[in-house]
Amino acid sequence: MEDKIQQFLTYLTVERGLAQNTIISYALDLKQFKAFCCRRQVVQVNRVERNLVLNYLLELKKTGRSSATISRHMAALKAYCRFLVDEQVLDSDPMANLESPGLQKKLPGVLAQDEVEKLLDQPRIGNTGGLRDKAMLELMYATGMRVSELLTLDLHHVDCEHGYVRCTGKGSKERIIPVGTIARNFLLEYLGRGRPKILGGKVENALFLNMRGQRLTRQGFWKIIKKYALEAGITKIITPHTLRHSFATHLLENGADLRALQEMLGHADITTTQIYTHLTQSKLREVYNKHHPRA
Repeated sequence: MEDKIQQFLTYLTVERGLAQNTIISYALDLKQFKAFCCRRQVVQVNRVERNLVLNYLLELKKTGRSSATISRHMAALKAYCRFLVDEQVLDSDPMANLESPGLQKKLPGVLAQDEVEKLLDQPRIGNTGGLRDKAMLELMYATGMRVSELLTLDLHHVDCEHGYVRCTGKGSKERIIPVGTIARNFLLEYLGRGRPKILGGKVENALFLNMRGQRLTRQGFWKIIKKYALEAGITKIITPHTLRHSFATHLLENGADLRALQEMLGHADITTTQIYTHLTQSKLREVYNKHHPRA
């Protein structure tokens, strides 16, 4: 079983081109499934059957795993079993037509438009770090990029003259996203007087740098946005993707086309994008209840 899991992970990396974080997540989930199989004395991969999988999912539920965790394990197992069928290790797919019972997508937390304004007003552009932060947060809200995409940008990925950014998303898929005037202006200012001061004569391709002149990390970004949220008096839970979710929700609230939003967000499946329609519908319900005389 271990050999087949390693072959599957290699397949995901080489042929599917999945992100490293996804590969690591699948590896951990399948390691746990393998341990369960061993406890049930199933060590040959061709003995993986539907009842075994169902008992495994039941065990996850009994041990108090969240719906999101169980759903993630199911996604890993579905991909793994499809791989085993394609490799002719299994005659039939034990995960076929197996749905996640009662699992719902968790709606992402978003900021109201005035809260985004407060957050983006916090960086002090008179100093180098503040100017970097302002350009970075404005660019993220202007494009809806994932944090990983934002932080892997190099200088040549940004075209301030024509107003677009080219980023590489999940599955190594590249897309081009327009950049608004405000984000573009602060980006130009950062490139002109902020970034050169941080570098101090060193050479680095990364667009956004820490104060040592190296590429900014996800942890570094997380600390920055938490700090500004606190300074802005925002009490909502902030995550690294809060600006991405807010970008998507605000576009839909202002009449953006769902397909265009899917393209900008880099979603392979439009059903992923549709989660934001639930948020806008909730907003409509809130407005209705507040203002309709017979609500």
